[in-house]
Amino acid sequence: MAQTIQQIYDLVIAGGRKNDPRTKKEIDVQLKEAREAYKKLDKKKKPYFDKDRLKNPYADSRVIYGKMSTKVKTLFACIDAEVQEILLVNELNKQGEKIDLIFTHHPEGLALMDLTKVMPIQEAVMGDLGVPINVTEKLLDPRAKKIDRALHADNFNRVADAARLMEIPFMNCHTPADNYVHKYLEKFVKEKRSKMRYLKDLTEALLDIPEFAMGAKMNSAPVVVAGSPSSKLGKVAVTGMTGGTSGNEDIYEALNKAGVSTILAMHMSEAHREKAEKQYLNIIVTGHMSSDSLGMNLILDQLEKKKVKVISGGGLLRVKR
Repeated sequence: MAQTIQQIYDLVIAGGRKNDPRTKKEIDVQLKEAREAYKKLDKKKKPYFDKDRLKNPYADSRVIYGKMSTKVKTLFACIDAEVQEILLVNELNKQGEKIDLIFTHHPEGLALMDLTKVMPIQEAVMGDLGVPINVTEKLLDPRAKKIDRALHADNFNRVADAARLMEIPFMNCHTPADNYVHKYLEKFVKEKRSKMRYLKDLTEALLDIPEFAMGAKMNSAPVVVAGSPSSKLGKVAVTGMTGGTSGNEDIYEALNKAGVSTILAMHMSEAHREKAEKQYLNIIVTGHMSSDSLGMNLILDQLEKKKVKVISGGGLLRVKR
């Protein structure tokens, strides 16, 4: 049975909320504030307000091109969809595949320009680890402004234009999928923690997750990038899995003060790694594509149960559970 794009969109947003590090009340407050902000706008400004914000707490995840009523029997799922993926899907359709939707992870178009709007999720992640809200807020604000300035110069609508010209519906699922990863790994670490003592124990245990095992076969295994395999784990913090993009590199001092010993992140820049290492933190990087694939797969499994055919590409390591 085919699903409409609206039904897929609704499933994505509902799943994101279910796995969000924030409480239901915090998410509802965000949506309420968006509705109040819209009501206060004068007639000249209302046309420029992004109405998707009234119901979707994940501004970096949305239907970028296509009608919500479009029925989807087959979708092309990927981690990144650029112009070459649009052309690939168009060619597959010429060969008789009949792909109804490109379902990608990383944001493009308007979703990319709204990337920093989901960064406050990091406040909840850090709060759960013992970092005061005032510290996280003051560190996130300059980081978000820096990213916004960089995005303002970006050719953000290029891929969306390609989808429009090829008339291929196109949507992305970023933070909702990342929320799945965050919750999955928090549960994984909690269940395994009593049996692990050293960093090497955790890196080896992560290979029990199929996506990470597949990554290992492609020379992208979970790896210790600060500390040594024989370093003791201590308090493990699952960070950098959700919240749009990397936060402020000065957050590691606050994590150290909160008693964190080991950070589990999907990827980390060298600047961040160096700052974390100066705070005596151990770091295990799980792998960007493996981690993103985990979140996407948990959603794609639900869509397949609804009889939507999934064709994978664009860096997605497809695993069915």
